[in-house]
Amino acid sequence: MDCALKAICGGCPRRGLEQEEYREEKFRKVKKILSSLSAELPWEAPIFIPDNTRRRAAMAFKHHKGKLVLGFNAKASTEIADVEYCPLLTPKLNKVLPILRGLLQEVCAEPYQVKKGKKIINQYIVGGDVWLCEAANGVDVVLEYDAPLELNHRMIIFEKISQADEIIRVSHRRKTSDSTEPIIEKAKPYIKIGKFDVFIPAGTFLQPSKEGEEALTSIVKKYLGDSRGKIFDLFCGVGTFSYILAENKENKITAVDSSEELLKGFKDSLNRNQISNVEVLARNLFKYPLDEKELNGADVVVFDPPRAGASAQVAMLCKARPKKIIAISCNPATFANDAKKLLEAGYGLDSITMVDQFVYSDHSELVALFTIKE
Repeated sequence: MDCALKAICGGCPRRGLEQEEYREEKFRKVKKILSSLSAELPWEAPIFIPDNTRRRAAMAFKHHKGKLVLGFNAKASTEIADVEYCPLLTPKLNKVLPILRGLLQEVCAEPYQVKKGKKIINQYIVGGDVWLCEAANGVDVVLEYDAPLELNHRMIIFEKISQADEIIRVSHRRKTSDSTEPIIEKAKPYIKIGKFDVFIPAGTFLQPSKEGEEALTSIVKKYLGDSRGKIFDLFCGVGTFSYILAENKENKITAVDSSEELLKGFKDSLNRNQISNVEVLARNLFKYPLDEKELNGADVVVFDPPRAGASAQVAMLCKARPKKIIAISCNPATFANDAKKLLEAGYGLDSITMVDQFVYSDHSELVALFTIKE
């Protein structure tokens, strides 16, 4: 799909290529990165996610001299490419962009007061970020800008969003590391993972698309095969893979991640869905990876780390030697480092699949199956 901003927007830098050329180039690039592991790897057919499927996005906005710009950063620039329609985004996210544009225009035009010395002066919101996520029941929005949320701004947001059927929640935070404060919540946003309804916190990390998530979970189920028993889901996030693994009551899953806030929502969701075979553990796996004793008796380990990879945890997996490891990665370079350690420890790489979730970008997702060779 063509885009009028493809020459300037940094959101999908490969959009200028023909689709077939782009897909061949992307798969070739990933294979080259992993060629150091072996000349011949057991590649499955790559899975390519189409346009108009991206269900979450982080956009920037700027307000200057009465004009609002809302979009993505331009290529190699801090300037914002003004986006009225994005072929990456789902139809529903594209539909709410004009609503958000109008909302931000009003919010930025309304002053907030700051005390300086003995004076009270008016100041204005000049820019920030907007985090969008399409849930199963509507769009969730987080407004992020470094200014207080005063009554006049709350009233604007409440009035505008009350009339927007597609948007079900709007929250605010001053910076990304802060907790979000709900301003209006018509319904709790949720997504479907397998057969479960999973309520999501505002601003939480999700797989970029529903289609990509379904591709990843289906590959994990395929690689799991007939394996049953004690399973670890490391860097579990909202529990994307835990829900799939928990569908078989014979499995006992330990899900581990570092975010207490995120795991609280995960536990609440497990309780609502009456899932009793998942134990949730808060742990920084970069600093304090699970050791041999904690991993003792593991039949399967699933891990899906951030882009930095899972070096410390993989070192422990090499010592614990679970029968089967399913690795998910959004960074082929760090995956290659982790995979090399597993191969040196006596694992075989049985299968590997590329999933192109990040359409027309340089980023790729991988799912790989490792089994211990006796």
